[in-house]
Amino acid sequence: MSVEAGQKLQGKVTGITNFGAFIDLGKGKSGLVHISQVSNNFIENVNEVLNVGDEVKVKVLSISDAGKISLSIKQAEEVPTKKQLPAKEKREPRKFERSREKKNVSKQNFDNKQDFDSLMNSFLKTSDERLASLRRNTEGKRGGRGGRRG
Repeated sequence: MSVEAGQKLQGKVTGITNFGAFIDLGKGKSGLVHISQVSNNFIENVNEVLNVGDEVKVKVLSISDAGKISLSIKQAEEVPTKKQLPAKEKREPRKFERSREKKNVSKQNFDNKQDFDSLMNSFLKTSDERLASLRRNTEGKRGGRGGRRG
């Protein structure tokens, strides 16, 4: 039996580690399914999904020069995920993108100079108050030896 990249095979879980699971493909061939290739969902521990002795369908991702076989369980399943989006050209903007576009159009009216000035003045006032408060609270805490000076 020759194992080639892209091939889908049936295998048996022979060992589980913290980074993945070893799969026996038969005829003396075995490979590793990395933890990221076990499931479409995030898993912290491979034991949550697989047990030794489980029969699984795997897809051969690659075979290294040293003969190590990289496998994937999630790519062997042909179930499309919900998170796949259509191509960018076909995708319509989401609700928040549309609302942002509308706001940008409405902001093109530059007659609100007085509103901007009042916002800027209130910002400067609160900023000055906060800086003065900060200076009062940190002024006596500076210095090294000798503690506070009066």
